[in-house]
Amino acid sequence: MAVKVKFWGVRGSIACPSPNHIGYGGNTSCVEIAYDDVNVILDAGTGLRALGQDYIRRHIGSGVLLVTHTHWDHINGFPFFAPLYLPGWKFRVLAGHLTAVGGIRSVLANQMNDPTFPVPLSALKAEMTYEDFRAGDTLADLLPGLSVRTAALRHPNGATGYRLELRGKAIAYVTDTEHVPGEPDQTVLDLIDGADLVIYDSTYTDAEFPAKIGWGHSTWQEGIRLCRRAGVRKLAIFHHDPDHADADMAEIERQARQMWGGAIVSRDEMTLLVE
Repeated sequence: MAVKVKFWGVRGSIACPSPNHIGYGGNTSCVEIAYDDVNVILDAGTGLRALGQDYIRRHIGSGVLLVTHTHWDHINGFPFFAPLYLPGWKFRVLAGHLTAVGGIRSVLANQMNDPTFPVPLSALKAEMTYEDFRAGDTLADLLPGLSVRTAALRHPNGATGYRLELRGKAIAYVTDTEHVPGEPDQTVLDLIDGADLVIYDSTYTDAEFPAKIGWGHSTWQEGIRLCRRAGVRKLAIFHHDPDHADADMAEIERQARQMWGGAIVSRDEMTLLVE
């Protein structure tokens, strides 16, 4: 049985509900990993809303949410995740970069406080557990059969990359991170080494990158270079720039496939089976 990876939000920075973003999607970061009773959510961008509706249809009942960081595009779907308001459901929410600023619960509560949101965190009816770790830790007790390695990424205010190992398969989620041209990031290489699938921050092109240094993002070309160097089977180009409309994404997809056959471009509601 394959591990299911479903992309519910693939856009970076801000959601794009636009006719120019239909083909690849406009929701921000949210990825579902599922196998038997293992249900893991990577990030809580606007794609989390549709995932919540799907969870309810399937009566999932519980899950683990791993947050890379708490910039808006990675958490503003959290208040719209309908299962959180249902008694009897259970969720663990974890982050690896917030111990110095009060922890993940505090950040999510502040997002839902007056005057920015009308429903407080205390209104959630699900059984909630909020946990903080330090990027670099291994999370071995999340779910049976699942091990998660973590690493600190280069991003303003900090971010955490994840490597999920399950049923002999490895899936790495590496967003948001900035590379240094000509200097492969050894932390990222260690995290993705030999992975079956890498989901990588590909916000920019190499040509666009020099004007964006310091913004905390990478390029699809760097993603390919890292994956080839690390012996990765497949790369999912992810966290698309909101300025990249469908025509731009189609051209990126064409060039990426030409550069390396293991590269694909992620789209909202696309499912991959890691076998």
